[in-house]
Amino acid sequence: MYCALAETDIKEREVSMTEISRNSGSGGTPSGRIGIGLELDSTHMKILEVLRENGRISVASLAERVGISRANAYTRFEALRAEGAIRRFTAEVDHVKAGLGITALIFVTVRQQMWKQFRAELARMPEVEYCAITTGQHDAMIQVRMSDVAEVHAMVTDRLANIPAVKATETVFILDEVLKRPYVLPSDRERARPARRPAPETHGDVPLGKMRFVQAAEGRAALRKDT
Repeated sequence: MYCALAETDIKEREVSMTEISRNSGSGGTPSGRIGIGLELDSTHMKILEVLRENGRISVASLAERVGISRANAYTRFEALRAEGAIRRFTAEVDHVKAGLGITALIFVTVRQQMWKQFRAELARMPEVEYCAITTGQHDAMIQVRMSDVAEVHAMVTDRLANIPAVKATETVFILDEVLKRPYVLPSDRERARPARRPAPETHGDVPLGKMRFVQAAEGRAALRKDT
């Protein structure tokens, strides 16, 4: 996850444990003991949503955005860190401005008895940004960022191809990264669900599009009443 509170707010975050204990239950379901079996509730999700927009937001501003006390915001934030829901603090860098304008996905077929060697060799490649074990035709997917196409070609042919654990590779260049989120949350899916359609209009006790049969005498009486 890519989020961090501003260093300038260190003093602000040094809330006394007495105040934290007194206010930890306000603004939602109490989070319980920090780092032990934390169950994420709607308030935790709101905190993660705000941090996704601005990872350097102050505790006071975070509390205001979420609608809870500052002490509660601090307690919940620290609980998310202790539980591992927030794994680390880092910066998101524009790879193009950093001189790495070429992004490629390299799909690798690994010799099944040599996974340990494959993992060890991959760990020694600093240009690898991401690697995942996959199902399907290939066994792994590697994402690399480099300055030009020649560097990608050299990596695939001179380095990956010479690893005994690698049986075959397939390289795909990314032309445009259309969408990239720091992370997604279950609450995103809830908001994206289409609104329920309104109930069909009714005419009396008859749903729209349905027919109701009446006796002739009843129909004539209703007609005379209308006229």
